Amino acid sequence: MRNLLMRCWACVALAVLAGCAGLPPNVERRPSQAFTDTASTRLARSLAASVVANPGKTGVYALASGREAFAARMAMALVAERSIDAQYYIWHDDITGAMMMRAMLAAAERGVRVRLLVDDNNTKGEDATIALVAAHPNVEVRLFNPFANRANRLADYASDFSRLNRRMHNKSFTVDNQVTVVGGRNIGDEYFGAADEVEFADLDVVAAGAVVRDVSAQFDAYWNGPSAYPATSLVGASNPDEAAGVRARWAQMADEPRAAKYVQAVNETPLVREMLAERLPLEWVNARLVYDDPAKVLHPPERSETHMLPRLQAALGEPKAELDLVSPYFVPADDGTQALRALASRGVQVRVLTNSLSATDVGPVYAGYSKYREPLLRGGNLRLFELKRLAPEESEQADKQRRGIGKSSDAGLHAKTFAADRQRIFIGSFNLDPRSARLNTEMGVVLDSPRLASRLSGLFDQAIPRTQYEVRLNKEDSVEWVEQANGGEVIHNASPETGVLRRIWIRFLSMLPIEWML
Repeated sequence: MRNLLMRCWACVALAVLAGCAGLPPNVERRPSQAFTDTASTRLARSLAASVVANPGKTGVYALASGREAFAARMAMALVAERSIDAQYYIWHDDITGAMMMRAMLAAAERGVRVRLLVDDNNTKGEDATIALVAAHPNVEVRLFNPFANRANRLADYASDFSRLNRRMHNKSFTVDNQVTVVGGRNIGDEYFGAADEVEFADLDVVAAGAVVRDVSAQFDAYWNGPSAYPATSLVGASNPDEAAGVRARWAQMADEPRAAKYVQAVNETPLVREMLAERLPLEWVNARLVYDDPAKVLHPPERSETHMLPRLQAALGEPKAELDLVSPYFVPADDGTQALRALASRGVQVRVLTNSLSATDVGPVYAGYSKYREPLLRGGNLRLFELKRLAPEESEQADKQRRGIGKSSDAGLHAKTFAADRQRIFIGSFNLDPRSARLNTEMGVVLDSPRLASRLSGLFDQAIPRTQYEVRLNKEDSVEWVEQANGGEVIHNASPETGVLRRIWIRFLSMLPIEWML
């Protein structure tokens, strides 16, 4: 029986491998760099006085609302004069993704150079869209660490898993090398509050000044690296019939009521207008960009010299009193658990917010995290919170309010931000898990901003304990979830808002040796 099964598996493997294709050899990558002669653009002129008054500093403005985050990117694209450099892990071909793509093409029509670098992991079914966009003479699209077999990605995974398991998770949107948006959001409806089923609580930051050139330099490093393939070498030239289909789909989506709301959001969001009028309340701070070397995906995970984590730790500094962590995918592993417990044992108050089982969109990650709850909670001065899903009627009411960390929706947390001593804050793409640390590439900014750091810590002081689950150990040393409701505490002895079968499944996943992939 065993030999028969082995022969069957061999036949399946051979059938899969037969469909494999190799990446195109000897691909011509024309090197290009961010423009540096952009001082005459409207954005540069509007910022000039503030830049001169704050030498070496970065002006920042936080984007907690999904609609404002979308409107900021759209408005920046609308005022672009020289260049747009966009780098994302996900760019969905949905309402907001299509609107952003059309704005990029409109900029290209004005003569703006557009460079779009997208990780290839989530582009299945989007080759016609990519080919259409890449066909414009002022647009170049590159795919990071791409799949060679466009029709059968499973075949590529079967033959080249170790390479394809390494992804570019970076997120930045830079216009005229003068203003950039960095943070946790990808491009897609769920990241901007446009999806019917789901909205992620997330965080980005608009930045102008010193750090923008650093963001452009990291973009150039990825763009010109060997893992970034010109999209046309993989998807081919744009087919007229397929291009017409893409444009028809875009037009249909533009007529949907949700699209009208986002056009209105762009028109009503004053962020870029205020920036151009020199009225945007930017906070000018010292900022440091931290990012993984793009060569990280080419080396074994143990090759730590390409990793950003040590640079992030150095930039954030050793906390003296408080460390507040927001990470949707939180798998601290043994080393991270020991490090957090060591901080707590020295009197540092450590507080963590992550997704609950009912809110997470990646069950295996929650399974990986669940193994470390009890060891963390035995560390003493450490509090652990999980994001709570809202009931449908509550979610409808919350949709009328400004989104942000500390509020939840019909899905979960996506922001990745850490604050130390209410003085320094990280905003970016890095999760506290093995995948961010060892496999994927990541980026973000560390800001010396007591205002933003205190805002995050203030949420842990007030809103988060009041509105989310706090995970504790009870007198029997078992995990319990504490919910504040009607002026008192409601105790849950199992993951709230979840069924028995799902909890059993998570328990099973937690026993599998898959942590290195999470």
